[in-house]
Amino acid sequence: MQHELIFAGFGGQGIMFGGQLLAYAAMDCGYHVTWIPSYGPEMRGGTAYCTVVIADQAIGSPVVKHPSIGVIFNAPSFDKFVPMLQPNGLLVYNASLIPQRTERQDLTILPVPATERAPTPQLTNMVMLGALLTAKPILSLEALKAALEAHMPSHRRNLMEANLEALQIGVQLAEAALERL
Repeated sequence: MQHELIFAGFGGQGIMFGGQLLAYAAMDCGYHVTWIPSYGPEMRGGTAYCTVVIADQAIGSPVVKHPSIGVIFNAPSFDKFVPMLQPNGLLVYNASLIPQRTERQDLTILPVPATERAPTPQLTNMVMLGALLTAKPILSLEALKAALEAHMPSHRRNLMEANLEALQIGVQLAEAALERL
């Protein structure tokens, strides 16, 4: 088993934390993992993406050219990365900020109104993670929650409940969207 994911959006949307949290959760479950961040030149508002590879065997290369799963947070990233997704892959995208659709018929496509339903815009990443793990249970939600508890910085601990709430919102949104597929 090997899953290759890309998380992509604007800087400040929690792209890196979302990908890194998934990587930590997989590592804590005993999987082989890589996480590679990539930033645009801007600190906030610029392009940001990261790739995560989760495997049950040694990972030959951490480079992801054609991810099997895309978790896309904004329109420019949608245009850039959706064409790179593997056939029969999964696309989870933030329908709150992405008006366009793809013509690709070879993907499972899950639109999630993450920004509008998140308790705050900063928790969009947790909504998207909840939706991702509902659509494709690479790991259990419990594993992600445990990783959040273990790896959340101490100065952010006051946001634990809000993060868990956002995760659950993502689960509910994905369940509703999957019923419509």
